[in-house]
Amino acid sequence: MEYGILGLIILIANIYAIYQVITSGASGLAKIVWTVVILLLPVLGLIAWLIAGPRGGAVRV
Repeated sequence: MEYGILGLIILIANIYAIYQVITSGASGLAKIVWTVVILLLPVLGLIAWLIAGPRGGAVRV
C-alpha cells in the first residue's frame, strides 16, 4: 500500500513538473528535452527539474 501512495505522489509531481515546463517561457527544444527527461527518469528527472528547471540556479538546458 505504501508503494502505491508513493507512486501516486511521484505521478502527481511529474504531471505538475511537465505542466510547468510546457507553460514556461523556455525555448521549444528546452521544453522537449525537459519533458523527455521527466518522462524517462521520473524521480531523477523531477529532482533535476527542481534543481535546474525554470526557477533553478546554475544549469539551463
